[in-house]
Amino acid sequence: MQSRKIATVLAAAGLVLAAAACGSEEPAATPTAAAGSSAPAANAPVTISVGCQPPKTNPKERAQWDADVTAFQAQYPYITIESKDAFPCIVPETFQAKLAGGEMEDLFYVYYTDVRKIIQAGQAADISPYLSEAPKVGELRQDVMSIFKDGEKVYGIPRTNYGTGLVYNRKLFTQAGLNPDAPPKTWAEVQDAAKKISALGAGYVGYGEYSAGNTGGWHFTSSIYGRGGDVVSPDGKTAAFNSPQGKAVLENLKTMRWTDNSMGTKQLHRWEDLMRMMGGGKLGMMIGAPDVVQAVNNDFKGKFEDYGVTALPESTASLSGGDGYMFNAKATPEQIKAGLLWLDFRFLTPGQGQFNYERSARDGIPVGLPTTDLYGTAAPGTEINAQREQFANVPVAHFAPYVEAAKTVQFKLEPPKAQEIYAILDTAMSAVLTRQDANVDELLADAESKVNKLLAAG
Repeated sequence: MQSRKIATVLAAAGLVLAAAACGSEEPAATPTAAAGSSAPAANAPVTISVGCQPPKTNPKERAQWDADVTAFQAQYPYITIESKDAFPCIVPETFQAKLAGGEMEDLFYVYYTDVRKIIQAGQAADISPYLSEAPKVGELRQDVMSIFKDGEKVYGIPRTNYGTGLVYNRKLFTQAGLNPDAPPKTWAEVQDAAKKISALGAGYVGYGEYSAGNTGGWHFTSSIYGRGGDVVSPDGKTAAFNSPQGKAVLENLKTMRWTDNSMGTKQLHRWEDLMRMMGGGKLGMMIGAPDVVQAVNNDFKGKFEDYGVTALPESTASLSGGDGYMFNAKATPEQIKAGLLWLDFRFLTPGQGQFNYERSARDGIPVGLPTTDLYGTAAPGTEINAQREQFANVPVAHFAPYVEAAKTVQFKLEPPKAQEIYAILDTAMSAVLTRQDANVDELLADAESKVNKLLAAG
């Protein structure tokens, strides 16, 4: 997933404007604005700087962005967008310093994991009074939109989001006598499939898992969320993973590694290791988001048609991440209104901007991967999925189980102090995969003690 490691593919979004209230005494909209929109008073000129324009090294997506800016400014000639293309969009070493110094764009790019800290520090504007400029906001998934809320106040808009599932090699499923169109729905079925894939011969690994470089703790979190458990308590003050769900995660891996021998002998895998194994055609299954398939295809010599993604087995929730935009705390009301119009145009409307799949297919950009689910079962989500299938240039049927499950599975964010917690949980993950005598209860108790101390430190 990959989505923390892989740049999210920019797609596109279009413009839908709020209808004017009945009986309004406001003047009629001018020909330069869509009927019913609420523009800055008298369409006074306003300029907004916007972060995360695709870099010149990504010419196709940059050209799409620039075309959307041109179309948007033709629709709203009183608005000027100044695109900023610093790449990567966020540099962790300088991000907080720029925020503290008030140096961010009027409309700046954020990861979900930074949103809470930004709100608490008062570094983003409350955009609640102006949300009528982006009417699709009311139809966004509430679990996604809640990321940008503090009580009833809203401080930003999501651009993309992802949830983890089970990535699998359809070609190996066929070779092992498994049905690639009926992927595992339970962990028992995962175990059975992994054993059959491992039996194909030397070098074949049925199921792969991370356990180094904080990736083991990351996937532990994904697994325990899927089983209905948690990593920290609701108030974020104590560890919550020393639980039946946490024990089930480690016991399952221990069984697959030492009893079934379906995970291979080489362990301590980091992010690129499983990607390389999947691309090389030797790995049957791994936890991941749909963008794993894109990375395997683009960077690790795999082929789109060989892979599928389904829901995480027995999942009630999914580890989620993503990105979006927030407004500089110094932004004026006119800049906020203009920025919301841009976000609605570029990132929220079916058939436009990031969801203009017809354009992306024409430009040779992969279409069909379910990389963003902002709407769930709401009408815009249904329309987006239909257009994604209509203009697909990758096999969308291979991802259908994931798409269906994502409509109702709860998205959950990473825990506070995620990287520090993941480093602690790496120890438990690596232990059950490298030591046959590893004691799961002791591993969880030790990790719990360390995480409690970490959280107590503030």
